[in-house]
Amino acid sequence: MAEDLEGDFNYDDQYSERFHEKAFDAFICPLTKQIMQDPVIIESGCTFEREAITKWFRECVDSGKKPICPLTQKELHSTDLNPSIALQNAIEEWTRRNEAVELNRASTSLTPGGLDREILWALGYIVHFCRKNDANKNAVRDLGFIPMITEKLKNSSRTVRSKALETLRVIAEDNDENKEAVGAEDSIRTIIKFLSQEPSQDRELAVSLLYELSKSEILCEKIGSVYGAILILVGMASSKSENISTVEKILDNLEKSEENIKQMAENGRLQPLLTLLLEGSPERQLSMGSYLGELVLANDVKLFVAQTVGSSLVNVMKSGSIQAKEAALKALNQISSNEASAKVLIEAGILPPLVKDLFTAGIKQLPMRLKEVAASILVNLVSSGADFVVIPLDDNNQTLVSDETVHNLLHLIRNTGPAIECKLLQVLVELTGSPHLVTDIVTAVKSSGATISLIQFIEAYQKDIRAASLKLLRNISPYMGNELADALRGSPGHLGSLVKVISESDTIFEEQAAAAALLADLPNRDTGLTRQLLEKGAFRIAASKVVSIRNGETRINRYTDPFFEGLVVVLSRVTYALQDEPRCVALAREYNVAALFTDLLQMNGHDKVQIVAASALQNLSQESRRLTRIIKPPPPPGLFKRCCMKPPLLDEICPLHKGICSVRENFCLLEGKAVEKLVSCLEHRNEKLVEASLGALCTILNDGVDIAEGVLALCQAEGIRPVLDILIENRTELLQQRAVWAVERILRIDEIAKEVAGDPTVASALVEAFRNADFVTRQIAERALKHTEKLPNFSDTLQKIG
Repeated sequence: MAEDLEGDFNYDDQYSERFHEKAFDAFICPLTKQIMQDPVIIESGCTFEREAITKWFRECVDSGKKPICPLTQKELHSTDLNPSIALQNAIEEWTRRNEAVELNRASTSLTPGGLDREILWALGYIVHFCRKNDANKNAVRDLGFIPMITEKLKNSSRTVRSKALETLRVIAEDNDENKEAVGAEDSIRTIIKFLSQEPSQDRELAVSLLYELSKSEILCEKIGSVYGAILILVGMASSKSENISTVEKILDNLEKSEENIKQMAENGRLQPLLTLLLEGSPERQLSMGSYLGELVLANDVKLFVAQTVGSSLVNVMKSGSIQAKEAALKALNQISSNEASAKVLIEAGILPPLVKDLFTAGIKQLPMRLKEVAASILVNLVSSGADFVVIPLDDNNQTLVSDETVHNLLHLIRNTGPAIECKLLQVLVELTGSPHLVTDIVTAVKSSGATISLIQFIEAYQKDIRAASLKLLRNISPYMGNELADALRGSPGHLGSLVKVISESDTIFEEQAAAAALLADLPNRDTGLTRQLLEKGAFRIAASKVVSIRNGETRINRYTDPFFEGLVVVLSRVTYALQDEPRCVALAREYNVAALFTDLLQMNGHDKVQIVAASALQNLSQESRRLTRIIKPPPPPGLFKRCCMKPPLLDEICPLHKGICSVRENFCLLEGKAVEKLVSCLEHRNEKLVEASLGALCTILNDGVDIAEGVLALCQAEGIRPVLDILIENRTELLQQRAVWAVERILRIDEIAKEVAGDPTVASALVEAFRNADFVTRQIAERALKHTEKLPNFSDTLQKIG
């Protein structure tokens, strides 16, 4: 049925001529042919509608004629208009009788169960009735029509719903009491639902009605209290909908309510809140500042807020009351968490008052809850990457990285609660994370004697404090390795806590990665510390976890690589104490670390792991000769024994070490198939990896082993040419030293020496080393040149090696 009702209805025309009681002819204006509202008598004695006869006289004058009566056509000497009060009273009484009948019918039509056509007639009549005068709007309210009409907003016919929306808008126009009546009960929620529809006539009418209702301050709060109302309106405003101008007016009206302003800010419409923050009363500024601190803002919004009210918030923080400072600090904490907005706040001068508030003690100090917020802001600011070396904090040009400031931070860390401790440790973490600033912080830490205090936080109960202290210690450990080693060696409990951290969970967290990196940065030749780590089980844990990660048995996350690298370095520490600590030899054998480090050489893309593995293999290989089981020839047996004795198996004898070798027992590179893998690293672009790999290969050419067999092993691994290339390229001083040393050993083999003698680039590289290298390398280069007969053997002391 609804489809049959679609279309436009001219209700004013429909109802202007519809009466239950016939009108007298005297009620009709001769000009308009309509019932008069304001009848007046002119000089001729005829009665007309005031507006109509006034227009008639004006047209006469405009046409250059004298005024005449429209009915008698007689010229008039006067255009005076005299109200016909008696006639007007009669018309009004007649109108009231007819309206009463029509209103009664409308009321009947709007009762539940009425036909849609009757409902539409009733709504149309009420619109017509209300447009006559304001008093009629009051009558509609008093007669109880408003609840009946709002009920029609739920009608199944779209035409009825649309007409109900239009009728309510007409009723509410310029009538505050009617607005409140329309907004009673749950009608606001029903009207809001129309806004969520696709663009349609219903939505357009709902927007118009809501605009009328929003003019009431009482209803503003009610509109805002409907769940999702402001979100929908803000969305419509930002999406440039067809009703955008009206929607904007609604939102402007809703700003009368402070709660609505907060909701708008929460949904991305921040300007009203910021305007109050800048221009509102002190109470409203405080309220808006506090709420701004509670909002979760996107980064671009944070930047906008910082640019708009950042300076004002900083000023409040400087000189406001405690309540105002609290609101400002909370807001600044929110917007400073974005790098760009943090830099805007730094330019606005936030650092000096912020640091002052943190360090001020006594009766003028901030409450601890606000110092915690200030510390959070400082964390955000130092994360921005600003150049804090050039940002003064006072007239003495102290900066955030000056010794005095860092000393104050360290003092505050030691003498405050856990929450602020954690934040200030994070400040130092951020500062030491910058290569540009870390040396200043390290200098201040050393001069303050705070190393022990920082290490003590490793055992803090709060996980966040432990993690922050570990990250800080990890950042400064490359610059304070010896100091940290001394402190940890003197405090076995803290060292044990570090070991416990790396062993705690199968899942790798940032705290574990920091602990592993810290242990990795400690001096690896500190035998005393190595012994303590042995006793704490650090190397067993490191070996097990390295194998687990390498075998894919551990879940990978962003902390896996730094954790793994740290563990590999920690494990390599064992190889630096093989001579002094038998337990290190036993552990290396138990976990077959030579084979493990050989395997790690193949971790392409993990340069640090490969470098550490090559260095560890160098240390292990240097001990191979000492740990080789040498087979002594037995005394000559008797005739019977010579006949019965089994001949020795030559395959069991290592050609390099002339004994029984294995990769597990004496870390032999030949047995572990490590030579080929080390040779493959010689062509790497990372010079540190090439240096480490060449250093490991040099151990098979050392005195005490069969050099010829070492050269043969190198040759079989196709390593001669890469070593010569390293010599020729002369990339670093250490590479030149090691290459010259290795080449001299290789050239002791006549066949190779003869072949190399024909390569002028090798000879040139050796001559370059002979002329410009350090004293020891020049001597070795001289010997190498003599092997190729490029220099005469004046001393005649070299022995020929066949």
